Amino acid sequence: MALVPKDFVNYKSTPVFSRDNVPKMLLHMHNTKAGVYGQIQVLTGSLKFYGFTGSRGELGKEIIIRAGETAISHPEYWHKVELLTEDTQFRLHFYAHKDSAIAAQQQSERSE
Repeated sequence: MALVPKDFVNYKSTPVFSRDNVPKMLLHMHNTKAGVYGQIQVLTGSLKFYGFTGSRGELGKEIIIRAGETAISHPEYWHKVELLTEDTQFRLHFYAHKDSAIAAQQQSERSE
């Protein structure tokens, strides 16, 4: 997986997720918004990231992400995660181009 481009900014981060509160949609195939990179940050335990070649579910890659590691999901990339250990905790960070409407909207909401 690649890095987030340098001219992209973090516009949103999730709370910490575990087996007790992980949104079910993350465990099923979904994709990242157009123009948005998602970064998975594993805090404890490990999880498996499944990447698909499209919306029909052909598996393209599997990556195990351990505590202290991150991985990137590109814009509009189909994927899902599987928590591999009982103690897995992770959070998501979302990045958009610094001049995008998404980033501008978040900046205005933060300054209100």
